[in-house]
Amino acid sequence: MSLRLAALLLLTSVLWSHAAANTDKAMDCCLTTTDAKLPHRVVKSFRIQTVSGGCRIPATVFVTRKNLRLCAPPATNNNWVTKLIKQLKRKSQNGKARKGKNGGILS
Repeated sequence: MSLRLAALLLLTSVLWSHAAANTDKAMDCCLTTTDAKLPHRVVKSFRIQTVSGGCRIPATVFVTRKNLRLCAPPATNNNWVTKLIKQLKRKSQNGKARKGKNGGILS
């Protein structure tokens, strides 16, 4: 009886992991990139898209103030992308330094 139970648990475990791996989760990936420079004043954040993350191509995804996602080449391939990322990181660090404990602005 315990052998049947162990086999049933093993089969259930295998089927469960297979079902979990094949979920229909939609990936939000860039399919192409553009070399058109983006003005830093319209961009509020960025993220790095990788092939190991489930997307077909590596890219830098910039999010505009109007919440549009724009796909640019990876920073290693493009100088303006590297500069824009540095500006966004600098702006983010300056914003954190100015805020107090409860999110209030320090004078």
